[in-house]
Amino acid sequence: MQYTGAQIVANVLIEQGVDTVFGYPGGSALNLYDALYEYKDKIKHYLTAHEQGAAHAADGYARVTGKTGVVIATSGPGATNLVTGIATAYMDSVPMVAITCNVNTPLIGRDSFQEVYIAGITFSITKHNFVVRNVDELADTLRKAFEIAHTGRYGPVLVDIPKDITAAKAEFTPKKKITEKKPKIKGDSIEEIAKIINGSKKPVIYFGGGVRLSGAGKQMKELIDKADIPAAYTIMAAGVLDYGEKNSLGLIGMHGNYSANAAVNEADLVLAVGTRFSDRVALNTSKFASKAKIVHIDIDESEVGKNVRADYSVVGDVKQVLTKLIPLVKQRKNAAWQREIAKFKKNDYKPKDSKSRLTPHQIVSDICEMAGKNAIYATDVGQHQMWAAQYIKHTTAEKFLTSGGLGTMGYGYGASIGAYAASEGKRRVIHITGDGSFHMNMNEACTAVSYGMPIITVIFNNKVLGMVRQWQTVFYGKRYSQSEPERQTDYVKVAEGFGAKGYRCTTPDEFRKAFAEALTSDKPVWIECDIDREERVLPMIPAGGTLEDAIIG
Repeated sequence: MQYTGAQIVANVLIEQGVDTVFGYPGGSALNLYDALYEYKDKIKHYLTAHEQGAAHAADGYARVTGKTGVVIATSGPGATNLVTGIATAYMDSVPMVAITCNVNTPLIGRDSFQEVYIAGITFSITKHNFVVRNVDELADTLRKAFEIAHTGRYGPVLVDIPKDITAAKAEFTPKKKITEKKPKIKGDSIEEIAKIINGSKKPVIYFGGGVRLSGAGKQMKELIDKADIPAAYTIMAAGVLDYGEKNSLGLIGMHGNYSANAAVNEADLVLAVGTRFSDRVALNTSKFASKAKIVHIDIDESEVGKNVRADYSVVGDVKQVLTKLIPLVKQRKNAAWQREIAKFKKNDYKPKDSKSRLTPHQIVSDICEMAGKNAIYATDVGQHQMWAAQYIKHTTAEKFLTSGGLGTMGYGYGASIGAYAASEGKRRVIHITGDGSFHMNMNEACTAVSYGMPIITVIFNNKVLGMVRQWQTVFYGKRYSQSEPERQTDYVKVAEGFGAKGYRCTTPDEFRKAFAEALTSDKPVWIECDIDREERVLPMIPAGGTLEDAIIG
């Protein structure tokens, strides 16, 4: 049967199991949006305030559901507004298909109105991108995009479709939904890795977002418990281990626990799983785990040996590798090593409570206690992000959404919208942000209001760019260059202007009262929390430093 290119796009989305998309219309995308109107009973479209918000929403949706997120934009500025969101997804290995509609084919290359070469712009921040020039190739190109996005190491794929291709007609034959193909395991033998683990006296597991993406949380816990191995995680794996779990060392790296970094320093074996030794973890690559053999397990072969040497490596899906490894690992107790770990934990930073002023760790603790275990958390980037990662009582990894690799300020509200759409309103969504990040994308509050999403935004307001100022305090002699904007935004009035509800709090009691009321609201809520600008994220190891350089208090 003959369909227009726009109808083909809609039908392929349905065929691939897509029932939710995010985007913003425009001239070059009108044919596609007309088709979406035709199929609105099968595809729910969320209109955001800005294309960047749509990209972050697709990202948040993908992280919560495990499905491929879909975002749609028109040509020119519509397409370029997706770039930060695509790059965020790329750095954090989030499966996404971005569909952009370009100007008509004869106008391409002529500096036409709202024309950009978006495929070239996004070349380095996508797993692959396509430019469709023939309507007969459109359906299979889109199918290939979904396959690439959700195969191997996940990531974003862009498909650029000129307007005349969305209007042209072609035969369309439905096909089955593409299923994920797991790569064949290769590298050093799993039997050899098991022998190394069984023979180690001071083993440590350091794991990252690959464990979450592969759905290997259960296997990771089983390995940790069976071999009694202390484990530290990156921010992208927060929530894989339950809060307070016996062998959890917590966060590792620049703002990680002293015990996590010390354990890696003294280990004779570091089992690195689903992680890439980023510069926020392996701050000094020449001295990272210098006493240990390093075993690296990851789905992406290009990561092996890229940042830190690996003595042994296994390339493959983490869940499949761990499933094969666990039966070969001996059940045991590491009593002597655990006693050493206990000594390290005595040096972990413990913030002090206050009954009169708001402190970051108490705010986060109150949120967790009052919101319940089913809540989803999304953050922006800065001090508040690290406080959230440190103090949220995590229970599952897909409930914590943050931009780890790119560090995107303004990520959180869009991601919250995607998370709410993903949960179909069945989970409470908490957006934790700072006044600097929030000013970047607070416009998405109108989206939450329009769709009746009672997202609770907690704003850590110190009236400065907190993390920048913290670095300037420690490393730049307190020369606060452009980090003290002293904005006078009245969040209560602005929230009300959007159609949301606003609160301002200066004490723990005021915050708990406001948050309790927010939990009963049927519309978005902003809660401004006045915190001291001298609050720091601790501990902190300077970039390029080691544990010896750690600032603990």
